[in-house]
Amino acid sequence: MFESLKPMPADPLLQIIAAHRADTRSDKIDLGVGVFRDEAGGTPILRAVKAAERYLVANQPTKGYLGIEGDPVFTDLLRPIIFGKNGGDASLVPGIQTPGGGGALRLGGELIATARPDAKLWLGTPSWPNHRPIFEAVKLEVREYRFADLTTQTLLFDEMMAALRQASAGDVVLLHGCCHNPTGLDLNHDQWREVADLCSANGLIPFVDLAYQGLGESLEADAMGLRTIFERVPELLLAYSCDKNFGLYRERTGALYVKASSADLARNVASNLAVHARVSWSMPPDHGAAVVRAILEQPELEADWQAEVAEMGQRIRAVRRAIASAAPSLSAIAHEYGLFSNLAVSREQVDALRTEHGIYIAPSGRMNVAGLKVEDAPRLVAALDAIGALPGA
Repeated sequence: MFESLKPMPADPLLQIIAAHRADTRSDKIDLGVGVFRDEAGGTPILRAVKAAERYLVANQPTKGYLGIEGDPVFTDLLRPIIFGKNGGDASLVPGIQTPGGGGALRLGGELIATARPDAKLWLGTPSWPNHRPIFEAVKLEVREYRFADLTTQTLLFDEMMAALRQASAGDVVLLHGCCHNPTGLDLNHDQWREVADLCSANGLIPFVDLAYQGLGESLEADAMGLRTIFERVPELLLAYSCDKNFGLYRERTGALYVKASSADLARNVASNLAVHARVSWSMPPDHGAAVVRAILEQPELEADWQAEVAEMGQRIRAVRRAIASAAPSLSAIAHEYGLFSNLAVSREQVDALRTEHGIYIAPSGRMNVAGLKVEDAPRLVAALDAIGALPGA
């Protein structure tokens, strides 16, 4: 059976992990893998998560199956954080627990392919490398347009709107809710309104990927774009991840919400989601969702979690300011959001950063700014200058 299979290329980020681990230099810097790191270089378990886990050890009554939809209390407790107070009415916006944000994206893709198999999915580039493969795996046609100019570190909003005006009614528009991966370039409030109005007028379906809420400006500010478009369109999909803002990376904790135009259609959506989930993972993993539920059900834990999210955001913004201060030609980085910025560098320059300076970034030039200590910003800038990758050098 397997003689026809050909070897597949290794994932670039997995290669970075292996190469960084094998590097014996004590001053090596990992800016490749997309996880939050504190100033000591660790990815800590949040205080609120540890407290919630202690609570679960003492009080969780069973490890029995959750059911196909997962824990409905988990998805309901997230609603006010995502959609605002009293937002995301469950009768019109069914939610289902998924294995991480990636599982939510795949489940949403399955739903789109079932409901409208001829729909095209419009994707701004660069984007998270797994976006295109996920939607192509469910046989959707992906149309790309330029979202950002990496050389100038600018968002190409006019090009984006021109591309989306070519989309047909029923097509799907993939949008990063905040903290764009990989560029850090986010739409402002006016731009979100323009996109929302275009989608509403032309019958386009937004699919919002909200994976980093709270790591940009704040939990509330980072939900602004989603809430703006949510209010203006009759149908919408939202993939949500708790992996980053709860620090639950390996627990794969996420949810998919789908806004329908009527309660009857919402019930149809929910039943279809359940069928697709059943044949994909049957029932979702519980531990991460149970932790989130325990945090959000206890006001003192939720308050501590929100404080920790704010601390993470403050550190990321401090690193961005440090990079911009060390290199005025990189000043745009201070005005980007979230974990990532994408440098305009060649593969050869990426290799030189690694071999000559012990600094690891993705082959695409994406760097996780949260992997950098504030004090190491000048070293990064000096290394970029040495390999000829500093803008204006």
